[in-house]
Amino acid sequence: MSKEETTKPIDPFKLLYIVENDDGTIKRLYEFPQTAAAPDDHDGSTPVITKDVILNPEHNTYVRIFLPRQALDNNTSTTKLPLIVYYHGGGFIITHVDSTPNHDFCYNMAHQLSTVVVSVEYRLAPEHRLPAAYDDSVEALHWIKTTHEKMIRDHVDCSKCYLMGTSAGGNIAYHVGLRVSKAVDDLEPLKIKGLLLHVPFFGATQRSESELRLIDDPVLPISGTDLMWKMSLPTGSDRDHEYCNPTVGDEFDQIKKLGWLVVVKGCDGDPLIDSQKKLVEMFKKKGIKVETRFTEGDYHGVELVNPTKANELFVYLSHFLEK
Repeated sequence: MSKEETTKPIDPFKLLYIVENDDGTIKRLYEFPQTAAAPDDHDGSTPVITKDVILNPEHNTYVRIFLPRQALDNNTSTTKLPLIVYYHGGGFIITHVDSTPNHDFCYNMAHQLSTVVVSVEYRLAPEHRLPAAYDDSVEALHWIKTTHEKMIRDHVDCSKCYLMGTSAGGNIAYHVGLRVSKAVDDLEPLKIKGLLLHVPFFGATQRSESELRLIDDPVLPISGTDLMWKMSLPTGSDRDHEYCNPTVGDEFDQIKKLGWLVVVKGCDGDPLIDSQKKLVEMFKKKGIKVETRFTEGDYHGVELVNPTKANELFVYLSHFLEK
């Protein structure tokens, strides 16, 4: 018997600690530990100040702002910091901005890179299928453009904005980038400089070599990614939908014209690495500026749980951020 015949597939519902309800929604049996925002720390004991601001009360969405304390300590009002708009991972169906791994990642990124980070709480599937997450994420950019929030207005250089996401968040950053690249004037004075795609979540109906090689990967098995796509794509769609398979569309002309940089970070222990490399090749063929880092011996999203790996990522990203 082959391995496929003798090995029982990983149960994705158990892996993700979810139960599907009769109406198609899900019950989330486990929530990551949560970290509250701390906007009122004025004693100088923490390197980053955090604050939650409502985005859309009807959708229960909000943003969490991460502001390096150095911005407050700097008395030169003309010195402002770059902005990273961040979209968290979780296969579109789990985790939140305040989930401790996501919070800590953004906190440390703001500190290490000396940037303001705005992390977006978007609606989750299957209760809100794609493109709901894309809609919320674009709405966050328009909020940044118009807000009078002092942490943004006083300390952000709006001409140096980057869209970043991890896993499903990398997929969101990519699709948000495609959308707004066609209407950049609508975001003025916000100017996007590039996309930072951290282990971005893509796929296709045809299995890649890395998916088959890592079919029962304990972090991200095929059964898990299949379930995530089934619950997040528009009803009736397969993995060759443009939201999942970027090779279906051909919408990159504006990104090239705008001169955006695309940075892709992946690793060989991630079942998604082949789809990420295919995306990179597609960008290169279109003449888009691409920088890549594919490491060995790591697994999908290791930087969210390993501070040393996270710091290595931040050092890498620091080479591409305009100061």
